[in-house]
Amino acid sequence: MFTLKALKKNKTIQYGVPMLLLVVGGSFGLREFTQIRYDSQRIMKKLDPSLEAQVNVERQPVILEEEYEKIKKVNMEEWRNIRGPRPWEDSREYQDQQRSRLDEKP
Repeated sequence: MFTLKALKKNKTIQYGVPMLLLVVGGSFGLREFTQIRYDSQRIMKKLDPSLEAQVNVERQPVILEEEYEKIKKVNMEEWRNIRGPRPWEDSREYQDQQRSRLDEKP
């Protein structure tokens, strides 16, 4: 039979068993942490009932018709496409230039 001294010198007992415990214990620990993660995501995804009614198609099927009516009211003849400032341009200065150009044009 093995003595305690022989067990301490055995490489399998010295390195293999702690490694095996780490791998098996880690898998159980990761399972618990991922379960917490998914539970918290499920809680965070819950919406207000009013917002959920707007998002959920079955509860409010007239969203497309309402949006169509809003778009019909917009005057598309006077619409202009205005370019926004580039990242290297000063946004305040560029907005002032755009406003002055719009004021000059009838």
